[in-house]
Parts: sequence; structure tokens; C-alpha cells
Amino acid sequence: MTEYSNPVLSGFHPDPSVCRVGDTFYLASSSFEYFPGIPLHSSTDLVTWNRIGHAIDRPGQVPLHDVNDSGGLYAPTLRHHDGLFYLACTVVGGEHPGSFYLTATDAAGPWSEPVWLDDAQGIDPTIHFADGKAWWAGCRPAASPEWEQQTEIWLRELDLDAGTLVGEEHVLWTGALRGAVWSEGPHLFDHDGWVYLVTAEGGTERNHAVSIARSRSVTGPFEGCPRNPILTHRHLGEDFPVQNVGHADLVEAEDGSWWALVLGVRSLDGFHVLGRETFLTPVAWQDGWPVLNPGVGRLSETGSTPWPGGTPRPATLHDDFTASTALGAHWLSIRGPADFVDSGGDGLVLLSTDTDLSGDGTPAFLGMRLRDPEMRASMRVAPPKHATAGLALRQSAAFHLRLELSMDEHGWRADAIAHENGVDSVVGTVLGDLDPANGDMTLAAELHGLEVRFSITVGADTHTVAEADARILSSERAGGFVGTLVGPFVAGGLGAAVTVRSFHYRPGLS
Repeated sequence: MTEYSNPVLSGFHPDPSVCRVGDTFYLASSSFEYFPGIPLHSSTDLVTWNRIGHAIDRPGQVPLHDVNDSGGLYAPTLRHHDGLFYLACTVVGGEHPGSFYLTATDAAGPWSEPVWLDDAQGIDPTIHFADGKAWWAGCRPAASPEWEQQTEIWLRELDLDAGTLVGEEHVLWTGALRGAVWSEGPHLFDHDGWVYLVTAEGGTERNHAVSIARSRSVTGPFEGCPRNPILTHRHLGEDFPVQNVGHADLVEAEDGSWWALVLGVRSLDGFHVLGRETFLTPVAWQDGWPVLNPGVGRLSETGSTPWPGGTPRPATLHDDFTASTALGAHWLSIRGPADFVDSGGDGLVLLSTDTDLSGDGTPAFLGMRLRDPEMRASMRVAPPKHATAGLALRQSAAFHLRLELSMDEHGWRADAIAHENGVDSVVGTVLGDLDPANGDMTLAAELHGLEVRFSITVGADTHTVAEADARILSSERAGGFVGTLVGPFVAGGLGAAVTVRSFHYRPGLS
């Protein structure tokens, strides 16, 4: 038995899609504008998830260089059939928007080049195998909407040999409830002679929900569950600590038990800064319909699965770049590979690009997912010359917090900056004399609920620079679909650089 605390995959891991091969479960989630894209995890207990790779991990595999913030890779579906993994996804925005699928013999990769389906309309595609055929379903605005933002789930056969959609199109579903908006994120699965269609509904905010329908045929007609929605937290009020629950995928374990992975957010005073995370709940079958977390009717804070526990990932992370400049899989860059990283020197060298954190393109920023409501992130750097370097908490180009360090002939300067709706506000400044004996400097950010405290350590002295409002990082304030990333950056024009000696992340503030 393995006990768990929700979420089981913390930090920005939205839109979970799960499948099982033997006794191993595999999970894919959205990554939007970040690279590498579509993180993949495996688990034998549905609790301990180990990152095994990314589906999009090569330059040019899927173009992301010009997608907007919260554009890019949306809502993948992961399935396994006849020895192959299949991953369906959508690129939103940029020069090559549209839907595609990849294949791999191993979920850890390598994954194939994308097969683009030019006539696959909309977003959130899924792939399903039935009756000796492959089927493709997606979400798009309803052709004849009865209300604003009504969508429809459509389906066509997928010819895997030709890599094209063929045959008649079928509209499967337009939402469980009258007036329901954004019936999306479809997943199809089989159980007891029925084909089930599970969808998200209500938009991925406070009204998010999970609904389900079934049919004897993959092409329909589908009937809705009389208990729809089968999971939501929208009726629990704005003060409930887990909100925005929806976008589920269901999976049968080897022992015949059923489980659902769903997204949700941990909310504090109506704001969440970590992004949409992955939660787990058991499923029971009653009268031919799934009941999620029977007897409770909502996500539980804790639970257990019947299998032995795996090896959990360390809560604390430490990268010593003086020992190795290889980037771990937890590091992400924006819209493309981190070509601005140079492994030369005694540490990780970040070279400024032609854009900064407030611009488009790929700024010289490396970020890892913020995954704890209380945490401390710190980095030790060599004093930057002819550059502005620092530690940033990024939600988007228009909404982020950063601690900037700069040098001149008089000494050093640390500025804490809140960048909200595209405008910089300096919320605190500390100045210091230049002393060669001080050597490296440590920049730190501590998150406590809805407050971020920035500090700088020079020699033996630690200076608090400012306390900043973390609500700037929330989706409620900033919009968008991503969570917060934390990590080093450098700016100051081409040729500017900073050497990062180490980076440390730990949950809690003790």
C-alpha cells in the first residue's frame, strides 16, 4: 500500500493524460510555450511519478519560437496500442498551429517527428483504438451554437498508414448541461462493452468540471450520465483550498481497480501561483457509470493505492554547476532550446539574447516549476560584469517578479522588481560597496503564501531587499494557463553574461 497526499504531481502539470502498460502507468501533461515540451512521467503506484523525458525535445521538431505566452502545446492524450505509444497534441498560435501525433516504442523516447493532420480542427485531440481502427477526436466551436462558447466534440477515422483523417465525420457531444461552455479535453476509453467519452466542461477556472457520456459505438450516439458532472469543486465556494477541478483521464489498473487523474489548483484567498497540478482519486463503477471518490464526492487531501510505493523524487534540489554544467530535465526555457547556455568556465554561463524577460522570443532564462506553497530558491553567482543578472519568478512576459543584480565602478546594486501588466515597479533596493574579498553572491527568493521575500548575501552579510506581492504570479491576476517558474536570468544586450555556480530549491522556509 502507498499513501499519498494530493496533488500527486505538484507544480505546473495540467491536463493529465494517463495510460497503462503492464504494471506501469504513464502520464503526459501540457507544457504550452516551454521547452522541452510535454513532460512524461511513469509510476507503478499512481503516486510516485518519475520524470522519464519529454515528447518534444529536439529543435525544429515542433515550432514554438513564435507562440504567445500560454500558447504552444495544449492538452495531450497519451495512449498505447500494439507495442507503440501514441501522443496526440495541438499547437496553438505561431506559424504552424494545428494538431499532430507522435509515436514511440518507449515512452521515455525518442519520439518520432510529428504527423500533422491539416484537417483536424480545434484543440485537445485524443486518439482511440476500436473495431480494428484508429479514431481521432477533438474539440472545436459548435457549428450551430445554441449559446456563446458552446463547443462540440467531433470524431473521424485516422488512417495511420497514410497519416490522414478519412471517412465520415461524427459530432459526438456538445456538453452535458444546457448552457455549458467549453466542453473540451475529450478522452475515450472502453469498459464493459461501452465506449465512454469523458470531457472537461465549464472552462478551466472556478466552474471547471468533469462530465461523461457513453455509447455502444465509438461513432455514437452518446448518452450523458444522469449524475453529470461527475466531479467538480465549483459548488464548494471560493474559500475551498482546491479549486478549478476538471480535465480527467481514467485508467484501469492491472488488478481491475479504476483511478482518475485530474487537474486542480491549490488556492489561497482566491489566488493560486503554482499553476494547475495533477491530483489522484479512486473510481468505482455503479450502474454502468464511474463514481469518482465514492462516499466523498470531491478530491480528498490524502488517500492510498494498493501497490508498494516507488522511490519519491527528492523534495530538495541542488545543482552544483561547478561540478557539472549538464542541465537536468527539470530546467525549462522559453519557446526553444537553451542555446544561450555555455558550459565553459567554473559554472553555468548564461549569455544574454536579443530579448529580456519582458519580451517575446527566447530570453536567457532557465526555470524550474515552482511546486510548493512555501519554498526557498537560491542561486550563487559570480559578480556579473556589463550585465544585469538575477533570480526570477516567471508567470509570463507581462507578469513576473525578479531580483536583479548589477555592478559598476562604485559597487553592487540589488533591485527587487514587480513586473505587472508589462510595467516595472521597483519595490526595494539595496546598495553595497565593491569588495573583491567578498567573491560570489547569493540571491534568494522565499515564497510564503502570497508573499515573496527577496534577499542577497554578500560575504557574511545577508540583506533583505524587499517583500513583494505574489498575487502578480497568479492566473487570477495574470490570466493564462501556466504556473510559475523560478530560476536564473541574464540581460543587458548581446555579449552580457553571468556565471551561475549553483542553484538550490527546498520546500518550506525553516
